[in-house]
Amino acid sequence: MYNVKDLIRFLLLKNGLSMRKLVQRMNDAGYDEMTIGGFSKMLKTESIKFTKVQEILDFLGYELKVVRKTKPEPERELELLNI
Repeated sequence: MYNVKDLIRFLLLKNGLSMRKLVQRMNDAGYDEMTIGGFSKMLKTESIKFTKVQEILDFLGYELKVVRKTKPEPERELELLNI
């Protein structure tokens, strides 16, 4: 499972962006103003707000989906437990 820091770094790498370029481009595009130092600190301390994560995902062309986990069938659960 990813934490927010790893997810954002992965997406930046995938999109060929550094944290500095992301901050500059988001500021230029009119998103809420942020500094590279503030952004770096948010990731380092994992204190980034959900709304900021949504803005970053939106800027990079991604969306966040919340999907209910599927519950295993009872027979399949027993099989997984080797019963």
